[in-house]
Amino acid sequence: MILHELLSYETLRLTWWVLVGVLLIGFALTDGFDMGVGALLPFVAKTDTERRIAINTVGPVWEGNQVWFILGGGAIFAAWPPLYAVSFSGFYLAMFVVLAALIVRPVAFKYRSKRDDPRWRATWDWALFAGGAVPATIFGVAVGNVMQGVPFHFTDDLHAIYEGVWYMKFLSLLNPFALCAGLVSLAMLVMHGAAWLTVKAEGPVQIRARRIGSSAALIAVGGYIGLGLWLAYGFDGYQIVGAYVTDGPSNPLHFEVTKGGSWMQAYALRPWIAIAPVMGVVGGLLAYLGLRAGREVTTLLASKMAIFGMIASVGLTMFPFILPSSSDPRSSLTVWNSSSSHLTLFIMLVVTAIFLPLILLYTAWVYKVLWGKVTEADVTENSDSVY
Repeated sequence: MILHELLSYETLRLTWWVLVGVLLIGFALTDGFDMGVGALLPFVAKTDTERRIAINTVGPVWEGNQVWFILGGGAIFAAWPPLYAVSFSGFYLAMFVVLAALIVRPVAFKYRSKRDDPRWRATWDWALFAGGAVPATIFGVAVGNVMQGVPFHFTDDLHAIYEGVWYMKFLSLLNPFALCAGLVSLAMLVMHGAAWLTVKAEGPVQIRARRIGSSAALIAVGGYIGLGLWLAYGFDGYQIVGAYVTDGPSNPLHFEVTKGGSWMQAYALRPWIAIAPVMGVVGGLLAYLGLRAGREVTTLLASKMAIFGMIASVGLTMFPFILPSSSDPRSSLTVWNSSSSHLTLFIMLVVTAIFLPLILLYTAWVYKVLWGKVTEADVTENSDSVY
């Protein structure tokens, strides 16, 4: 237990804030190109063979990529119980739509080529499109709402109350800023899917992916910059008032929080975090240039850099807030007031230290084994063993 004593509550909270961010970014980097390919499917593939080529670029890996989504959700549930409870309560209908889309996607993968019927296959192709485009958009909408603040408050006995009736919980999420964030999220993952197709496909599918992906890259970068300016001048930020304890008990009502100023004040306090938005913009522009020039692996790496920078900038800008409350700022959830116990975080860290490297090694091995392009011959000669 010496290590347990050396790792303070503050250190463990900060470590798990970083780890949850890593897991969510890992999900975007891996399952993100799966969703991007799905969203691109009706537009980059015109014939049945071309669609099967696009589908089989992600067919062998999409199930493994889902692991990051499960790990991220599980980590939030175990490390930040109030965050899990409040976010799933407020975003319940939105999460239901995401889960429905993610459930339809594996069914479409499995059943799409079971019948040689154009209408049957077209139906499942659009299901794959929805399974990619819908989650990509709603995740961005959720982030847009989190940065504005969510209308909830805690009672004195820490019972979370979300303002509004059930259907308004969903409709209120669809505000202009959040919808624009959803569009940027979709464009970002379409760019990522196009970059993946340039590596894994060839012929018309690759050519169309480059053309559409380059446009998506510009939309993602331009929209990201626009959202940053909108956030800086159009919305108030949140600040903790006075001195506060970073290793005290998890109770959101122990902190005094005020709403005002700008989120961008974080860059004056911690100038080094500017590296994240710079990576987002530079990575997106490099991905655009790579797609236009026909480069493959470097384009995919640039796309990954853009996604890493854009997502990381959200967490770094908001730190230490993870879910601010717009109706009662005092109820806002932060890194310091909404975690599990010291012992729980420590046990989780030990388990993660053992199993996360194994997951990374296995994932790297799978991608190495499955590396290479999916060709028309692969699909036509193995029609009974591929998607």
